[in-house]
Amino acid sequence: MSFVDTFNAGGTSPLLRKFEQLIEPKSREQLESMAACSQATTRRHYGKTMRLFAPLYVSNECINNCTYCGFSRDNAILRTTLTIEQVVIEAKYLHRLGFRNILLVAGEHPKFVSDGYLQACIDAIKGFIPTIGIEVGPMEDDQYGELVQHGAEGLVVYQETYDRETYGKLHTAGPKKNFDWRLKCPERAYAGGFRRIGIGALFGLANWKTEARALAAHLEYLYKHCWKASFTISFPRMRPYAGNYQYQPNPDFFLNDRQFVQLVCAFRICFPHVGIVVSTREPAALRDALVPLGVTHMSAESQTDPGGYTGAGTEDLHLTVKGKRVELEDKPACGGSKRATEQFTIDDKRAVQQIASMLKNQGYESVWKDWDLEILNPALQTPHRPKLQV
Repeated sequence: MSFVDTFNAGGTSPLLRKFEQLIEPKSREQLESMAACSQATTRRHYGKTMRLFAPLYVSNECINNCTYCGFSRDNAILRTTLTIEQVVIEAKYLHRLGFRNILLVAGEHPKFVSDGYLQACIDAIKGFIPTIGIEVGPMEDDQYGELVQHGAEGLVVYQETYDRETYGKLHTAGPKKNFDWRLKCPERAYAGGFRRIGIGALFGLANWKTEARALAAHLEYLYKHCWKASFTISFPRMRPYAGNYQYQPNPDFFLNDRQFVQLVCAFRICFPHVGIVVSTREPAALRDALVPLGVTHMSAESQTDPGGYTGAGTEDLHLTVKGKRVELEDKPACGGSKRATEQFTIDDKRAVQQIASMLKNQGYESVWKDWDLEILNPALQTPHRPKLQV
């Protein structure tokens, strides 16, 4: 039994019916009431805090053809995979900015991101980055277990779209074509021992209400069956990307700002303990407005290309044409101005200290670190105290 069976069976629950009602069109007064409820619920469970994190892209090689992604295999883009030393350079740069929570991101390519590569990345940075998450191609639960043993504590995997027919049309080649394999991924990550699991959908690929309802059903299932983990959700909206820098939202699927706010409130009201993530994909004004309404995690000063923070990895830049490596005639020097191609463009380009200042001005505390492996050190546990004999 897995969420795939629940998903295929359809059906509903009292919680999902409540959620569906909350994402129906609302008047201004109704939306303001939802916002007030969401704000109070968030304050009760999270206080006035915001966890800050940064993505660290280690590779943009990929064997999948996804028609909405800049890393898609057939895109003739500049690619590179960082060496372990270069990953450390990027991570130390983020550490100097204040980050202690980093998400390692890579395209799916077994030739480059395999054979212990991610484990070596984690080993190299875990001494100064206590919270390490990964967002890579789905794996088996024993592979996830190995990453956990090396020090990874969070996994993020987005279904992209929960519409099975749309999913099949958008994923034309590669292992990502397997809808069910990806849908089961959070459960395999849980079996592997991950403490934090993030799920989401990429809004703009299918009807937003259908996506939101499926995402809520998925989250409800995980809370019931993977209850030892904590969960985050995200609903990133499509952005321009390599191969389509002129991207314009499909009006049939577009999630506008008002609906985005409503969605945040609906999830917070129905799932009081879930972490809600809003990334630099979204505009600064919207991100600022969402701070008190239910969001608990924000990325800042993000780069979506490997080596994007320091220029590391430029000496191995190459093209891919239909999956084939093509060498550049003029190889750039290390740290040169020519860079690997980004996955998508970001909207909020403010420096992380500007984000921290914005949060402070709203009365919020920026949380840079909320976890350390020493917490699990048996020597630090409260000793058992025997009962007094009377």
